[in-house]
Amino acid sequence: MDRVVTRNPDPLTLPSPQGGEGLVEVVAAVIERDGLILIARRPAASHLGGLWEFPGGKRDVGESPEAALAREIREELGAAATVGPLLETVDWTYPEKRVRLSFFRCEIAGEPRPLEGQEILWVRPAELGRYRFPPADATLLERLGRG
Repeated sequence: MDRVVTRNPDPLTLPSPQGGEGLVEVVAAVIERDGLILIARRPAASHLGGLWEFPGGKRDVGESPEAALAREIREELGAAATVGPLLETVDWTYPEKRVRLSFFRCEIAGEPRPLEGQEILWVRPAELGRYRFPPADATLLERLGRG
């Protein structure tokens, strides 16, 4: 079941690296294994640095969400990903950009490695609330925490 959640609707128009109306499309993976979910900490120097996130990244022009997510998992974690169903789509406006986040359930082959220097952790769904995530992730975090 996929849901679209729209939050913080103040319009903001910036040039988009993807050629759209200032909307950056981002894909993220909810990777579960043995009752745990994989999370990654954003590098301090990046946008929302120091916060935790679900692995993923920006979609390139002409790239499907599934292909983008498989590429991002390969680049960030050195793992082959099988992209499953869409869990949720969230539109969010930050002061500096608008994003559309699409969260997919994924499986990966092998052990993930933090290839970009990020910290990664496997955590129980009920413990996700102990970590600081970007505000756009709140609805999905609640849903995952409930099981």
